Amino acid sequence: MDTTVNEIGKDSTMGEVLEAFPGAQRALFRRYHIGGCSSCGFAPEETLGALCERNDNLDVTEVVDHIRTSHEQDEQMWMSPMEVSEARQASPDLKLLDIRTSEEFEAVHIEGSTLMDQPIMQEIMGHWDREAMFVILDHKGDKTLDAAAYFLGHGFKNIRCMRGGIDAWSQEVDSKVQRYRLG
Repeated sequence: MDTTVNEIGKDSTMGEVLEAFPGAQRALFRRYHIGGCSSCGFAPEETLGALCERNDNLDVTEVVDHIRTSHEQDEQMWMSPMEVSEARQASPDLKLLDIRTSEEFEAVHIEGSTLMDQPIMQEIMGHWDREAMFVILDHKGDKTLDAAAYFLGHGFKNIRCMRGGIDAWSQEVDSKVQRYRLG
């Protein structure tokens, strides 16, 4: 079944839902506590209708609407590398939070970015302005929305994620930032 964003429904498999809406699992967990652990997980071949039925007979239309709304909110968090560069020029104190490993960060990073580690996490939670914008980046942009969801859940209001991660930065903004491949 070729599922597009507008075609998910009760007969769509969760694999199709996640393909159309990559943040659907995060959205389902946030509102309904579905998909975050082994007791509330789902298989890719399970249908959305079956998932809703075994979770207190959730209304499929409501769940689909929530997934779509969450997807739209995710889309609003994205910034292109060029937009991040322009934002840094306009506001030099803009924080870039790098969520890659320390080894990746030591090998290559964007000048002025901060590696997220335990002491930085404590600083963020205790001292960063929850209204101020900061940008989260990783290698390819595929883990940043999960990190953003964590911070949003802790009251931060203006979080952005860099689309394509440091890999896109090296292609679109600064070719001196070396590209690399993981394992």
